Amino acid sequence: MTPVIALVGRPNVGKSTLFNQMTRSRDALVADFPGLTRDRKYGEGNYEGQKFIVIDTGGLTGDEAGIDAEMARQSLQAVEEADIVLFLVDGRAGLTAGDEMIADHLRRSGKRAHLVVNKTDGQDPDMAAAEFYSLGFESNFLIAAAHNRGIRSLLEELLPEPVDPEEEDRADRYPGIRIGVVGRPNVGKSTLVNRMLGEERVVVYDMPGTTRDSVYIPYERHGEQYTLIDTAGVRRRKNVNEAVEKFSIIKTLKAIEDVHVVILVIDARQGLVEQDLHLIGFVLDAGRSLVIAVNKWDGMDPDDRARVKEQVARRLDFLDYADKYYISALHGTGVGTMYDSVHACYESAMSKWPTNRLTALLQDAVAQHQPPMVRGRRIKLRYAHQGGSNPPVIVVHGNQVDALPGAYKRYLENTFRKVLKVVGSPIRFEFRASENPFAEKVDRRTPRQKVKQDNDLKKGRRSKRVRQKSVKR
Repeated sequence: MTPVIALVGRPNVGKSTLFNQMTRSRDALVADFPGLTRDRKYGEGNYEGQKFIVIDTGGLTGDEAGIDAEMARQSLQAVEEADIVLFLVDGRAGLTAGDEMIADHLRRSGKRAHLVVNKTDGQDPDMAAAEFYSLGFESNFLIAAAHNRGIRSLLEELLPEPVDPEEEDRADRYPGIRIGVVGRPNVGKSTLVNRMLGEERVVVYDMPGTTRDSVYIPYERHGEQYTLIDTAGVRRRKNVNEAVEKFSIIKTLKAIEDVHVVILVIDARQGLVEQDLHLIGFVLDAGRSLVIAVNKWDGMDPDDRARVKEQVARRLDFLDYADKYYISALHGTGVGTMYDSVHACYESAMSKWPTNRLTALLQDAVAQHQPPMVRGRRIKLRYAHQGGSNPPVIVVHGNQVDALPGAYKRYLENTFRKVLKVVGSPIRFEFRASENPFAEKVDRRTPRQKVKQDNDLKKGRRSKRVRQKSVKR
């Protein structure tokens, strides 16, 4: 069975740095900023054939209030889930009252816990760890997570029995359909994630910017595998001041690239704003399938609901292929039905079509509506084949395709979408011109030969006109 390792400790002791070293990734945000991690984050590690799961948690202080209390509850829940707990302390800061409080809780939990003294670089490790021995842990590790020192010894002690790689589970790191929940700050993304999961998995608090990192959550529903990604809210660029928030936005945009389906959450109380449209534009540029979720629909009067629906229909008329839901993430209204659209979007984005079907569809579309004439010649579209998935890419070959107008490309996209029944996902077309076999033919005539042949050609045309005139007479 894959062991689960939880990293706990006070804020800014290096838990996220150790998480990244153990998973060999940069999935967790790292900055000299206490309280950066707020939700528990899961990652997968592999040491000499032994797989394990690591949980990064928010910092514990013992005097949590407000949002810090929610963070502490997430950390304590991670301890309950774990098989092994690594209690990180700061070797430079020394022993604190917060460390003693966490050690007391771990002793009462009955979990297998190990003391890990971090930040021992630049000083005598034994001197740095001396005062922590009073906490009474049987096993102690001295590491410098930022420099990857001592971590190998730590894993060797925790994972003594590697397994044969041939017997490992071949599942992907993030299995099933990957669903990204994006939107502006405080529109209810984390509440929607918890509602979809059926548990309080991520921190929810009435404060913009609660989620600072993209949290990847694998889970199973009705026998189907999913990975749900809660992302940080994206504000307008002029409102982004903290460096940490800039990194959070980068992580959000990276998460959009990783997913199959994006659920864009809009605040019904505030209506559709320009930043929502910017986010939609990024999703479409990334080629991801899209589902619109208008949240906080509960408690609104009929006139306000009608106004919001009219605004969404008018400003998002270019997204007629994307399903739109009016939900209440807090109460669960309309949330369950979104899975139908998620499945339809995923199937459309990952569909595979044979070349003969796409070519026949192209020929039918051309027969119904011919491409325009360019410089006296008709644009010819000869055949089509699929060039990729997520999003579907249709490659069309023909002549003079560079001159094909945008209106005709939209006609082809709408025709293919309707016939192939593509839902929620954009379709991208690539137009490639057929090669001219004489394009690279080298003219080997000398300059004198060119002049002579051109003169002969002109004389021939002139004599032809003279003969035509004599015949007419």
